[in-house]
Amino acid sequence: MGGFQGHLFPGLSIFFYGLYHARLISKALICNRPVQYPPHRPWSQGRWARLRQIHYVGLVKILSSFILVAQELHSVQGQFVLISKIFHQRSFIYDKQWQHLTFYATFFLSGCVDVVSQNVLPQRAPALEQGAQALSMFLILTLMVSHVEDAEGVELYSHILFIQVLFLLLLVGIAELWAPNSLRFWAMKALLYMIAGSWMIQIGFMLFKPISGHKWMDDDKNDILFVTTFFCWHVISLAMLMIWIYGFSFWWYHYFADAQIR
Repeated sequence: MGGFQGHLFPGLSIFFYGLYHARLISKALICNRPVQYPPHRPWSQGRWARLRQIHYVGLVKILSSFILVAQELHSVQGQFVLISKIFHQRSFIYDKQWQHLTFYATFFLSGCVDVVSQNVLPQRAPALEQGAQALSMFLILTLMVSHVEDAEGVELYSHILFIQVLFLLLLVGIAELWAPNSLRFWAMKALLYMIAGSWMIQIGFMLFKPISGHKWMDDDKNDILFVTTFFCWHVISLAMLMIWIYGFSFWWYHYFADAQIR
């Protein structure tokens, strides 16, 4: 994505989506029930009953996509068009920005599918939601492959690692279509979403706001080697975070929730 904010905000969105999946998988393991949402229930009576029964995941995706699009358009200098007509020549311009908008459009479409499935249809359609997620991963992966054509050095290696995570997410998303309630796939998806989000944020810091204050050098082999090292640290740290989430959820449901029931 373009600039520091163009990496920060999408990265946060993807990371928190991974945290949400980590909470779902922890609850499914502890409560010994399918990881999918329960079927859509009929509206109950009461003033706020309908709001309590709405699933907000899709709405958050849609809101996030609008915020990301607004941030992208705000960063564009000049008139944002697809084709320029200067000196009687027609050529595509703002290629990166159009890729970014297409990237955000996948969030929007996935959110729309989630809203329809979870809040509109009489019975939830998990296969439809997972199919939309797999399609989104395929589109994002396709965009990222061409996104790094003019990259080199630290930027190239960091984005290659990001593409690897997206490829694994695509494989997991496709496999979920045949095993929608597999806890292994959901755990892998939660971890990969968190890795993708945190690594996108890390790319923003490395390229635009290095924490050390010194710019990463493309011709320095040590800097390029440490890109991979930092990525491995991300994977280890987020795996430990998932274990902590499971431990906290176990304590919450077995002690705090039981105490409230009693």
